[in-house]
Amino acid sequence: MNTTVKNTKSYNRVSDIIDSLTINPSPDAIAVLEEIGTNSSIDDVREMTARALVKRNVPESLSVVISNKGKGINDMSTVVAMSTINALLSLEDKEEAMKVLEHTISGEDFSDDVKENARSVKALMALS
Repeated sequence: MNTTVKNTKSYNRVSDIIDSLTINPSPDAIAVLEEIGTNSSIDDVREMTARALVKRNVPESLSVVISNKGKGINDMSTVVAMSTINALLSLEDKEEAMKVLEHTISGEDFSDDVKENARSVKALMALS
């Protein structure tokens, strides 16, 4: 029983930290979310972090979850990838996300897998 409580407390602390970084206007907050959150070995942390980066809705945070292999829409966990896609689809203002998706699709620096995922998400966002 103590383990469950401890895990719940830890989960709540991590969630609070991610929420704080989400609303922090500093660009350094994006770097922390990317470095620590999206590289976590825990799917729930990566999922919360990806949603937080989408919620910021600025090119720097969106590129982390759209253009990086193994993060956000390109995560190996389908739960993390789908959660990120749903967060992108839920954005009221999709303009910045569409720009990052287009940049990723047309960019030379991105792998074919990353480009294909961006292409698929862009098509979904165009329909939503």
